[in-house]
Amino acid sequence: MSFSNNQLVNAAVNRAFASIDYNIYNDIHKQYEFKKQTILADESLKENEKSEAIIMITKTYDADKITYNEGMTRICENCNQEYLATLHCEHCVRNYLKANFSNWTSGNENIDNLIQECQIKNFKQNKVIEWVPYNNLKNFRYLAKGGCSEIYTAIWINGHFFEWDSKEQQLKRFGIHKIVLKRLKNVESADQSWLEEAKSHLIISNKWPEIVQCYGLTQDPSNGDYMLVINKLNMDLRKYLQQYHYKLTWKERIQIAVYIINALERIHNENSIHRDLHSGNILYNLEKYIGTSSVYQFENLPEPRNAIEEELEVMINFNIYLFVNDSNY
Repeated sequence: MSFSNNQLVNAAVNRAFASIDYNIYNDIHKQYEFKKQTILADESLKENEKSEAIIMITKTYDADKITYNEGMTRICENCNQEYLATLHCEHCVRNYLKANFSNWTSGNENIDNLIQECQIKNFKQNKVIEWVPYNNLKNFRYLAKGGCSEIYTAIWINGHFFEWDSKEQQLKRFGIHKIVLKRLKNVESADQSWLEEAKSHLIISNKWPEIVQCYGLTQDPSNGDYMLVINKLNMDLRKYLQQYHYKLTWKERIQIAVYIINALERIHNENSIHRDLHSGNILYNLEKYIGTSSVYQFENLPEPRNAIEEELEVMINFNIYLFVNDSNY
């Protein structure tokens, strides 16, 4: 789900999502129309806020249409291909990414191929796996260590891709924001099985909104270690319940359970399992949306399977998210 800087808009969008009766609105098109009409009828919003909210739900609708390959198509005036999205052409985004393959490299052919394959299979304009040059990061802060895995926070100077500019025919970047870095040891010795697990992780984490988003990889020039670049979230569910236990209504508690169930269903539908589900691996975002960490395993990832609890504290987003790795980021 997309988010706004306007909390009234976020709240209205969340109400629209929470009001859906899935027995009546049983496909993505009916659900979108219901949410749209709910927002238009919301008296708490000004007209410009309603427009912003509708753009937000349309981005989600576009992602659903592309993911499920459903909906009415149109012919793009730029690439002449049939496209499903409303606000952009998914083929133009992929073509743009392909055209830039020669403009970056990780220095590792296997890693390059992995990232390129993820980009070719891209589902969303704001969830693009990429190679992140280390000099685009600053203000590194060591956070925690679990076995061989070191966790840092940092500032991404220009930020991740978040929107397709149809006029300029290029992806726009979000701008400066905080991210989490997880150091990966011995990637050079990773075998094909590790790469397949990594590919599955990267694709699924950017395919479903309930999974913690991974933006891609970078490399520490001081020692050659590769690092995962991950979205920075707010807190885990355990801490959230400790802080807000007496303020939560039963409706809110049930909604949290529904979010968790939805996230697990996504994972299982991808023929994967979580294997380490607990409240410390379920992350909450300030916009009230749930997801999960620690989803399915990199069986051959050369680092410990259980990270320390401090690592979870860096995952600061309030919907709920699940991690896509048995080793916590």
